[in-house]
Amino acid sequence: MTLSAHKLEVANLQVGGADFLVVDNVSFTIGQGESFGIAGESGSGKSTLLLSLMGMMRPGLKAIGGSVRLNGSSILGQSDAALVFVRGGKIALIPQNPATAFNPSLRIGAQIAEALLLHSALHQQARAKRVFDLLEMVLLPEPAVTAGRFPHELSGGQLQRAAIAMALAGEPEVLLLDEPTTGLDVTTQAALLDLLVDLRHRAKVSMVCVSHDLGVLARLCDRIAVMYAGAVIEEGPLVSVLARPGHPYTQALLSSIPRLASAGLPSPIEGSPPSLFDLPSGCCFAPRCALVQDACHDQRPDLKLADKDHKIACLRTLIATAPVVDHSDTIFTKAAPIIAVQSLSVGFAKQGFFVRKAPKSVVDAVSFTLAKGEVLGLVGESGSGKSTILRAIAGLAVPTTGQITLMSQNSAENLAARGTDRRLSQLRSIQLIFQNPDASLNPRHRIIDLIAQPLLLYGRVPRSQIRAMAANLLAEVRLGEATLDLMPAQLSGGERQRVAIARAFAAKPDVLLCDEITTSLDVSVQAAVLALIRDLARKHDVAAIFVSHDLAVVRSIADRIAVLHNGRVVEINDAQELCARPVDPYTKSLIGFVLEIPA
Repeated sequence: MTLSAHKLEVANLQVGGADFLVVDNVSFTIGQGESFGIAGESGSGKSTLLLSLMGMMRPGLKAIGGSVRLNGSSILGQSDAALVFVRGGKIALIPQNPATAFNPSLRIGAQIAEALLLHSALHQQARAKRVFDLLEMVLLPEPAVTAGRFPHELSGGQLQRAAIAMALAGEPEVLLLDEPTTGLDVTTQAALLDLLVDLRHRAKVSMVCVSHDLGVLARLCDRIAVMYAGAVIEEGPLVSVLARPGHPYTQALLSSIPRLASAGLPSPIEGSPPSLFDLPSGCCFAPRCALVQDACHDQRPDLKLADKDHKIACLRTLIATAPVVDHSDTIFTKAAPIIAVQSLSVGFAKQGFFVRKAPKSVVDAVSFTLAKGEVLGLVGESGSGKSTILRAIAGLAVPTTGQITLMSQNSAENLAARGTDRRLSQLRSIQLIFQNPDASLNPRHRIIDLIAQPLLLYGRVPRSQIRAMAANLLAEVRLGEATLDLMPAQLSGGERQRVAIARAFAAKPDVLLCDEITTSLDVSVQAAVLALIRDLARKHDVAAIFVSHDLAVVRSIADRIAVLHNGRVVEINDAQELCARPVDPYTKSLIGFVLEIPA
């Protein structure tokens, strides 16, 4: 048999169920050391496509047509037993949620050593050294200590790096990356992307990278495909697709990305992707397209060559520009202060059986004020104290020193350190939205029950009016009344996050605390959530603190930005001024790490 010149060949791949397709007629090839990117909204089929490249199918799905070949050998149709040495040894996957890659009852080092036992001929002592080398390679501090920890003892970013180390254990020829940098701060993200780029050039590892962050794909990939409703609607060299997008959907995706150099919010894509069980007869993007023509509703376009190596599935022959939303009317006008944080310090002590060490300061003498309707951005690396500040304001972390003062028109109240010691009216005034909506939404309760809780607790609302008020709150976050009768698991991640926002506003807060609430969302949903927070803050005169490791996201929504480093505020200024003319060296370094889309 003649071996293929390509490492990986995907031809006319179709994956789906009895009457629907999740992956629809996808084809591409990847050479040795080449990196191929796949972009698109949640539900477009990206992760399903990635799993199928290893011959893995989600429950209810199967390969209906097409082929996947690795070094000329077929992947599809083989048993799990036949693929046991291929998976991890020839082709390895880094999942979006790193926790799914690890057994929670085994130490990190033991699990990486298990991969080495399966995919290498190293003896026990050499395996132990290789485990440390892999952990050091992915920039984890103290490899020997990390190897001895359980998965739950690592942060999300550390666990992601450990998952990459385990994937590299078998020295695979093809690496599949499913949102590899989700949840990482910009400095760690930059270091990991440098590592992956180095692997490509040094070890000639081929890669397929799925990401909602086009900046990550721009840093890592040679070519890119954009997926929508299971199909590739645009494909070509990275620079060509990003600089000259031909499909309206690609243009809309690029418009929804926050830019460090641009003022104002990005433009969300109106509407939602179609159901895979009921696709339109014509172009699947037609119901959301700002440039739709009559023929688009009747004829589904094929993926055709529009330029050298650049393919587009669109009936239009001329490149047009999608309309841009003007957000200039959202400029903040200075208002009366609503909350003041004064010399706030938070420390955590390590305790043992015989020794109690002095508290280590996580937040050190932080001070700022916040006005009604203002959005303050907090940026910094993981461990800089951003989330701890929010938890202290919410009464979930006890400060070692400092004071939090809530101000109204006629009075100022110093808040008790513990939330349990605060009055009900004070608890209502400050609402925290968590990074992961699953942390605040009980999976056993319907959405109406979840939103009813703050309405009944704080609002003294008659039960007869609960549904109408809950429906109005969902309408403000752009969800229909039918959502009230669903369970959280029946919603997408972006929809669950909007429910969490609606529940926070049900309490009619004065201060809204947003802790990395857009980290795991694709760019179109992220743009919608950013616009939603800004609009609701202005409409209801609510002050908001928006925490993120992504400076471009914070730049788009914040009126002022505070930069945290090692628990201290090193710079605080107007958002535009800080990003254009940073003063502190650390702020300059953060700006330098922001991944921008090439023009």
